[in-house]
Amino acid sequence: MNKIMGLLTMARRAGKLSFGMDMSKDACKRGISKGICTANDVSPKSLKEIKFVCMVENVPLYSLGMDMEAVGAELGKKVGIISVNDSGFMKKAKAYMEEIEIDNDMY
Repeated sequence: MNKIMGLLTMARRAGKLSFGMDMSKDACKRGISKGICTANDVSPKSLKEIKFVCMVENVPLYSLGMDMEAVGAELGKKVGIISVNDSGFMKKAKAYMEEIEIDNDMY
């Protein structure tokens, strides 16, 4: 958990993150998102929505393994959905997260 937050903190300083549903969806649609990370306590409606966008735009989806409060404490911004917009950061970060399976039949 600390390693992923360390990577995300560096990515934030480098300007390689988009925070929240709207900005993350936009990053997916513009083709700059290399992966989406979600907090454990993101609402089922939001999770379904971001899963759909990830499926359509072919962007991998991961669970951070912590709640929004913990993410907020680390990044200084309480958020449930984060887009990582750099392939280098995403390549390292995905080793510390669990990928969320997207069921294409659900949509």
